[in-house]
Amino acid sequence: MHYRNLGHSGLKVSSISLGGWLNLGGFLDDSASIALIKQAFAAGVNLFDVADVYADGAAEIVLGKALKELPREQIVVATKCRVRMWPGPLGEGLSKKHIAHACEASLRRLGVDFIDLYQAHSPDDETPIEETMAALDLLVRQGKVLHIGCSNFSGKQLGAAQKAAGAMGGTKLISSQPRYNMLWPEPEKSLFSATKRLGVGNIVYSPLANGVLTGKYTDGQIPEGSRFTHKLAEPSNRFMQPDMLAKADQLCRIAGDYSMTPAQQALAWCLRRPEVSSVIVGATKPAQLDELLPANELALSREQLDRIDQALTSQPADS
Repeated sequence: MHYRNLGHSGLKVSSISLGGWLNLGGFLDDSASIALIKQAFAAGVNLFDVADVYADGAAEIVLGKALKELPREQIVVATKCRVRMWPGPLGEGLSKKHIAHACEASLRRLGVDFIDLYQAHSPDDETPIEETMAALDLLVRQGKVLHIGCSNFSGKQLGAAQKAAGAMGGTKLISSQPRYNMLWPEPEKSLFSATKRLGVGNIVYSPLANGVLTGKYTDGQIPEGSRFTHKLAEPSNRFMQPDMLAKADQLCRIAGDYSMTPAQQALAWCLRRPEVSSVIVGATKPAQLDELLPANELALSREQLDRIDQALTSQPADS
């Protein structure tokens, strides 16, 4: 496993990380979740990314159970706050009040003394960014959090956060967590340049486009038990559109020509960017991890990248 510094910090994270949305404590029971976490760790994964809202807190709980059987000093625990966790006007958001209570609750569920990377799950337009950054800085000063990051922030929002932190002499963000994959390269337009300028590393999610880039949906059918059948999956199924499926089919054929699985090619494509510190995979089976983790060692040739670019920019043939 390769490790990359997270932004300008000294925190080294595995280039492939295990995420806990839908799978840990969700699709999977505790024993299966813990086994998957242990398998990932044994293969060199040191970054485990969850959120308080994942499975209503169960993802944090099951990660905490796994940590009891693993060397804590070798693991980067990442979680998030912002989404509604309790009733009333203070049950969500990035106010000082919500962040303080959310962090305490995450620490209890995880069963840890501190969180390595605490992230704002998404922007909160109803709270001044100065208040949010002051709250996150306080957690660092209290020793409850080591590093802070954000998820789903634009480059402009990220810049505002870093400016607010700098103005108060506070802790700055070291990570950004955007959606990024071959079918959704949006971060390349402006976010990546902003993170590079601001000293922030990217931990990207959905590198397989919710499974579409694995090739299992190319016929337009949704297999039983796949994440698109889950009640929490995105109702828009943005990657299940005919044009996206047609591109995924081309990409699958390209991967085969270079002795890679489509999923391995998709991860290697994300990791080709120096702005990407880690890609999050949401495996639910040991065999999936066995397939995905070797992508950490793969490099795409110029010829393969050119063919991928051509497939992504070509227009679908008229029916």
